[in-house]
Amino acid sequence: SGRERAAIERLEGLVRDELNVKLVRFVAAADELGSHQVKANYRTLGPRFGRSMPQVAAAIGALDPRHAAATVRDGGRLAISIDGHDHELGAEDLLVTLAPLDGYGLERDGSHAVALDLGIDAVLLAERLAREIVHAVQAARKAAGLDVGDRITLGLDGDPELLAAAEAHRSYIVGETLAVALTIGPDAGGRTGDPVTIDGRPLSIAVSRA
Repeated sequence: SGRERAAIERLEGLVRDELNVKLVRFVAAADELGSHQVKANYRTLGPRFGRSMPQVAAAIGALDPRHAAATVRDGGRLAISIDGHDHELGAEDLLVTLAPLDGYGLERDGSHAVALDLGIDAVLLAERLAREIVHAVQAARKAAGLDVGDRITLGLDGDPELLAAAEAHRSYIVGETLAVALTIGPDAGGRTGDPVTIDGRPLSIAVSRA
């Protein structure tokens, strides 16, 4: 919140670039990024309740987890009834965790939380494959003894999905590899070394100084 959040928002573009994410969205509270789970802390409650711990654990499990988490986070206390008697519980008596939403990964530290959508659709997959193709071409450039600044002609052939990704991201591959010409498919020309494998898919790379 406050100045800290404003600083992160100001650097949103850097966050996207460094983490390879398409969209950064801010929420009002970390609680929006997952669902709370509240369990009894046997280490503090066991000596206090002894044989009644199964009832205590069940009573805590019946609490509204979001309300319970918010209450103890704000310094409040909760009450449970065991054998007709009310007992107060504090933050030290509960184990509170924030479970990620379906399809998300989640990391939390105090009031800070980051959730990452783990889904990969066809568009994102093609982008990732294009990045891997660039890495493979850079390795082929090095193996061919080319200098970093050398312009090249580039040919790619192999798995249809890799070639489709290369076609979809032709300008990116050309720019990253300093290619003045890019041929995709059977007319790609000779090969540089053995075919490489990207996600189990074969790719032949032809590289020559332009």
